[in-house]
Amino acid sequence: LIDILHPKASEVPQTPGEYELTEVTSIPDHSDPENERPDMGVLDCRPNAKGQREEDALLENASQSNESDDTSTDQSPVPPAPLKETSFSIGLQVLFPFLLAGFGTVAAGMVLDIVQHWTVFTEVTEVFILVPALLGLKGNLEMTLASRLSTAANIGQMDTAKDMWKMIMGNLALIQVQATVVGFLASIAAVIFGWIPEGNFKMGHAILLCASSVATAFIASLLLGLIMIGVIIASRKVGINPDNVATPIAASLGDLITLALLAGISTGLYKELEFNDYANPMVCAFFVALTPIWVLIARRTPSTREVLYSGWEPVIIAMAISSVGGLILDKTVSNPNFAGMAVFTPVINGVGGNLVAVQASRISTYLHMNALPIAEPDPAPRKCPTPWSSFFGSGVNSRSAKVLFLLVAPGHLVFLYTINSMQGGHTTLTSLFIAFYLAAALLQVVILLYLADWMVNWMWRRGMNPDNFSIPYLTALGDLLGTGFLALCFHILWLIGDRDTDVGD
Repeated sequence: LIDILHPKASEVPQTPGEYELTEVTSIPDHSDPENERPDMGVLDCRPNAKGQREEDALLENASQSNESDDTSTDQSPVPPAPLKETSFSIGLQVLFPFLLAGFGTVAAGMVLDIVQHWTVFTEVTEVFILVPALLGLKGNLEMTLASRLSTAANIGQMDTAKDMWKMIMGNLALIQVQATVVGFLASIAAVIFGWIPEGNFKMGHAILLCASSVATAFIASLLLGLIMIGVIIASRKVGINPDNVATPIAASLGDLITLALLAGISTGLYKELEFNDYANPMVCAFFVALTPIWVLIARRTPSTREVLYSGWEPVIIAMAISSVGGLILDKTVSNPNFAGMAVFTPVINGVGGNLVAVQASRISTYLHMNALPIAEPDPAPRKCPTPWSSFFGSGVNSRSAKVLFLLVAPGHLVFLYTINSMQGGHTTLTSLFIAFYLAAALLQVVILLYLADWMVNWMWRRGMNPDNFSIPYLTALGDLLGTGFLALCFHILWLIGDRDTDVGD
């Protein structure tokens, strides 16, 4: 046993302090300060220390979702891979999915720019309130799904076909439950936000919003969930870190699919409203009636069962935050002077949400692989990070934050040029407009990346899995900040005289 363990002990000094849960398997040198801290919190995670430990570790691995027996039986180099990434490798892996996701948001903006003039959007303006809330589902559900599965793949919980399919079925059922409930609650929020300022309530419009929201959320989540699962499995097979590619690709088609479904479904149901009073209630009742089936499937998997019972708070609060952004969009776009804002809203919201989701997913995976177990007492608790430490620290997460921030301005310039070359929107791209737009986008992403560093570590210390809790909050805040800053830009530009002759056509 000593001969088997000895080579591994000789490898430890080459990578001191990189990932603690694996580093203490042999404890080669007690004088090394890096070995003292993990020795306190993860003593039972040493399956190779004694023969008795192997049996204990197997029992623990069967009951705990954040451990894997592969550390003792499979000397795979996969776990430390994310920690050895350079800035160049991070940027190279993120760049293509980032551009793909960005072009997806550009397409969604072009669609929103067109459908804002459709009858259902002009007659039932509360549909605009649904837009950020339903587009935010990719952050609340699909990106959270991608982050959960990426972490599971990185720590070895999807190595066997049986474990993989069990994880996939449980997570698909879970997001269908969440999509149905969030779609229903988003329609209620849209009705309330639309009714309070005007004091005008129409039952037919309320049922139309409910049916459109629930149907759109259900279908879009199913399609995007399947796409996410395929991306993560493919990433693992070709040796790419799923954290870098899964969350942006979730948004590459997410906004476009969701917005196209919302416009098509709401238009069809609005036409039915004139001839058939029962169509909208039946559509809403059908999707709600499927919920118990998805609940039963989701309960079979331990990890999704936990989220099914405790994961509602971030999803619902995030939906409410996005709905406030939707109210800003509704009141701004409804003004003909600011109709040009519609085409840029999905772009600025999508880019910010994509980048912060990548960062949150990376930090979460880093904590799962390096830190003490969730809610373990930390001998040296980390203080609240400063903006300087978040962006200019020596760690891998600071490096990725800088890389993601540097993608913002070039990315937005490419997306603005694409919109302009396709003659989309109602706004001429003057230098003054571009300057204000980029300032808003950079400020949005700086705030989001800093909040991600603080929020993920804060949640980890309090025993909450960041994969389930952080991304919904962060992407919803991205929607609110992006919509708010963009509306502010349009108002300021209008006040200082930068008024295009074609604004609002």
